[in-house]
Amino acid sequence: MKQIALLFSVFVLAFQNGRPPASLPAPLAYPKNIILLIGDGMGLTQITAGMYANKEQLNLERFPVTGLIKTHSAKNLITDSAAGATAFSCGCKTYNGAIGLTVDKKPCPTILEQAETFGLATGLVTSSSITHATPASFIAHVRDRQYMEDIASFFLQTEIDLFVGGGMRYFTDRRTDQRNLSDELRAKGYVVSDFTLEALRQCTVSTRQPFAWFSALEEPESVVNGRDYLPDAARLATEFLVQRSEKGFFLMIEGAQIDWACHANEGEKTIQEMLDFDAAIGQALRFAEKDGNTLVIVTADHETGGMTLLRGADKASLSIKFTTDYHTASLVPVFAFGPGAEQFGGMYDNTDIYTKMHALLRLPVDEAK
Repeated sequence: MKQIALLFSVFVLAFQNGRPPASLPAPLAYPKNIILLIGDGMGLTQITAGMYANKEQLNLERFPVTGLIKTHSAKNLITDSAAGATAFSCGCKTYNGAIGLTVDKKPCPTILEQAETFGLATGLVTSSSITHATPASFIAHVRDRQYMEDIASFFLQTEIDLFVGGGMRYFTDRRTDQRNLSDELRAKGYVVSDFTLEALRQCTVSTRQPFAWFSALEEPESVVNGRDYLPDAARLATEFLVQRSEKGFFLMIEGAQIDWACHANEGEKTIQEMLDFDAAIGQALRFAEKDGNTLVIVTADHETGGMTLLRGADKASLSIKFTTDYHTASLVPVFAFGPGAEQFGGMYDNTDIYTKMHALLRLPVDEAK
């Protein structure tokens, strides 16, 4: 019966997307938890550069299942992060700039909201502002990604268990409406903390209270300028969430600044951001290997920079060139480990990431309309 329910869920969700579904075999096992890691702007070349710069070693090499996804948005061959993340969070194509909305500008329920409604613990971790396009697409519903104050207000409309990232100014009386969302979060029972890793570690001591930890007033620094919290946050988030619900958890972790380094055409910074993200991936993998009930998925919303590797003196001295300072339409990779990982091999659309996660978590189909 579980296999029939899974296949029915996949068919319903795929037809809602306006296209027939590819065949999806019944999973060998179902995960209790899902960790989705998104390397913003991370294409195959960014991964390759990180691997050679790190003595040919990446945690990504430990994944047994790999695939490729198509990244285009509803109206453009080249997606932005908002439409790309909405494809992951809602399972629908939308226009560039849209946060948690369909192409007709109607709110679409996200995998995080559905998991929360179903009783799972939920979390968001990013190396950007928590109101930036990728994390926003899992919790908010606004017409334009630039409306960060509006996006912040959606954190008061959910029961998300933790969120970690920059953008504290959008939660304080620095807002144009002078509404203090940090105080409102505290009134709801949240621990709200900021800036130091010790404060982040302290937030995880008690499993009784959800928490928000801010890494910066606006956008966090790059890793080359001292930002160092993403791997620690990945580890602490899993340890925290696994205790928050017996049903399991859904966690999204974003390595946001791979994208920013590629927009700036800075090869060395791209490599360092890639390695920081890979360290966070390693933390997620270690948890999953120990837990046994956790599916880890790593992918990207799009490739940025048209990054290429040219001939260098050796593998340690890479010659990196960029063909653009924007995104490209290249396919991007998917890596999967854990129960249900076999579903993520092959080539498919970015919206199928949502479809597969929804089915594997066995969330109610009638919630995904």
